[in-house]
Amino acid sequence: MTFGLDSFGRTLVIAPHPDDEILGAGGTIARLARAGMEVTVAVVTSGRPPAYSAAQVARVRHEAEQAHRALGVRETLWLGQPAAELSETPHAALNAAIRGVIADLDPATLLVPFVGDIHRDHQLTFLSALVAARPHQAKFPATILAYETLSETNWNAPYLSPGFQPNVFIDISNTLQLKLDAMEMFASQLRDFPHERSAEALKALAMLRGAAVHCHAAEAFVLVRHVVRAPGEESDRIKGG
Repeated sequence: MTFGLDSFGRTLVIAPHPDDEILGAGGTIARLARAGMEVTVAVVTSGRPPAYSAAQVARVRHEAEQAHRALGVRETLWLGQPAAELSETPHAALNAAIRGVIADLDPATLLVPFVGDIHRDHQLTFLSALVAARPHQAKFPATILAYETLSETNWNAPYLSPGFQPNVFIDISNTLQLKLDAMEMFASQLRDFPHERSAEALKALAMLRGAAVHCHAAEAFVLVRHVVRAPGEESDRIKGG
């Protein structure tokens, strides 16, 4: 079985909140875009008053657009679900929102948050993504990978919730700086070291994941599903065309 970068094809990155996609997969996004793959980011939630002001929401959207442009993202979609309130949102509504994006884009690969993340929005986004990508449909993503998000994945309860044990590593040695630059564009979300959402922590994690597979920098994922299709069944989405 071959599982290389060219097998990603058209890729949909599902982010519970803006900046999760940069933290978890920014280097991979940049590498895919450089290779000519179509990459779309779907941000599931948006802030709503009174917890978030209109100015805050506008600022974050602007930061996201800048960061995505720097990485080569083709399109950013905003699903408009309430931030930090997905546990109060009907699960069917979240399923439908994500299913609609998958149906429209027909991606070959999904990048999703890890189910064991401490934030409920991440857990519920993961579950709805899997519901939306069930393989009994005529078209479904052949590959699903879960990424790690600093300050979410690493804060779960050991032995009580699923632990992040990566089995797929993407070498981002040549795109790590793009990832860091993109995160710098999220000035409202960036923090000073030793906070995890700092440039220094992101670089350190990338170097640690890279050292695990003997490269300078990497992003780590958990493989949720990878379907090897029969000859002739691959659609143009595998090529990203």
